[in-house]
Amino acid sequence: MADLKALEERAWRVRQLYAQLETARHGRPWSREEVALGFMGDVGDLAKLVLAAEGVRRIEDAPARLAHELADCLWSVMTLARLYEVDLEAAFLRTMDQLEARLTDAAAPPPAS
Repeated sequence: MADLKALEERAWRVRQLYAQLETARHGRPWSREEVALGFMGDVGDLAKLVLAAEGVRRIEDAPARLAHELADCLWSVMTLARLYEVDLEAAFLRTMDQLEARLTDAAAPPPAS
């Protein structure tokens, strides 16, 4: 499996291909805000596919489509991180450290009185 940096670079190459297509079709590439709105659409699609996976909705080929939509969402997150100059790996590790510390503290038994 590729490392995160390699995946981020591939995601950016695909974003550049989309930018070329958007320019050809609309005279300009999407703005950062439009990329974020596209991500919101992907998240909505993901939510519907999760419902299908749980048997609440009927969507043909839901497992394969769920995998695809999860990958789309990951691509969008990587793209937004690049657009906003966020070191995603560092931010992820920092956030996981914070969450683990918070959860470890919450799970600790209360001090004896």
